[in-house]
Amino acid sequence: MKALICGAGIAGLTLAWRLERAGWQVTIIERAPGPRNAGYMIDFYGSGYDVAELMGLLPQLQVIHHAIPELAYVDHNGRRVAGISYATFSQIQRGRLHNMMRGELEQVLLEALPPAVELRYGRSIEAVELHDSHVEVLLTDGVRERADLLVGADGIHSRVRTLVFGAEQRFMRDLGAHTAAYIFADPALRQQLEGRFKMISSPGREAGFYPLPNGQIAAFFVHRAASAVLPAVPGAELARVYSDLGWIVPEALRHCGESIYYDRVAQIEMPHWSQGRVVLVGDACQAVSLLAGQGASMAMGGAYVLAQMLAEHPTVEAGLAGYEARIKPAIRRKQAIGRRTASWIVPRHQWHIAARNRLLQLGQLPGLAWLLRPVLAAGSESVV
Repeated sequence: MKALICGAGIAGLTLAWRLERAGWQVTIIERAPGPRNAGYMIDFYGSGYDVAELMGLLPQLQVIHHAIPELAYVDHNGRRVAGISYATFSQIQRGRLHNMMRGELEQVLLEALPPAVELRYGRSIEAVELHDSHVEVLLTDGVRERADLLVGADGIHSRVRTLVFGAEQRFMRDLGAHTAAYIFADPALRQQLEGRFKMISSPGREAGFYPLPNGQIAAFFVHRAASAVLPAVPGAELARVYSDLGWIVPEALRHCGESIYYDRVAQIEMPHWSQGRVVLVGDACQAVSLLAGQGASMAMGGAYVLAQMLAEHPTVEAGLAGYEARIKPAIRRKQAIGRRTASWIVPRHQWHIAARNRLLQLGQLPGLAWLLRPVLAAGSESVV
């Protein structure tokens, strides 16, 4: 059996590893010209942690673990008003938690790939032809491929999903917010972070900054937006929304360059994740949004379950049906949680901010960490 996977991200690499071990011939197609080291810090727990354990990768993840002692909320003067230690977060996750750069996780998965897996960079999918027992694919380099299964592991703006299932707008659920991120260097601002992930909020907007292992700073922004239409000049939009927020924000905005990541906060909701011999995995079909977190973790969980179901069922079609039946209910719950946590991540009113800060303060008292469990452990059950 031959599988053609579009996307060499976390979902695609995990799936390739598991399918190859089950006896499949696997080829990965990746649009980027080479391995991607980009990405931002992620909290890695739940399904992904369980899959990494099954893959024997926990020692490698410990090496890339980046310890940040605290997530701290500050006021416009930079004074700490609330926070949560990562020790408390780890306790809520029963110690099964790592913090790492997304790109470093991809590198660990890439290095774990069996030599038999073929990985082709710098190309994507141009066209797809569905047949009863196989799929034929035209790549952007002109090469035609025939496979028993085509997998779209190519993210929230999936090319495979558009070609096979329809336009993105049919499946995109906008959550009423925009997000942005970029990386910059400023030793003086980095010193003010004191090794912590610091965030500042006002009604409808939030900015955060954390130090990277390479000496740089990652900046993160999320704000409520009435329109799903993205601005023509993202940097100018950030300046308009955040320039009066205070603390180090004005100085950080001056470092915003052309390499900024800017997108809407959204989820992908689909009635079916497969059609014939084409299936989607990861954010291509189950994006829960960054407000819910766990994107990388659920990508690994979904990919592992997909391969497991294909191995356990007598036909590809039965395996695809088993994959959806196994994890779609959990994804629906996590997406619902993601919509609810919008009020936590991007509070609408000042009293929301005050209530959140008070809850965080109480949760740091001895024996009261359980108060934070409904927020920090919500939806963290494993699908594996």
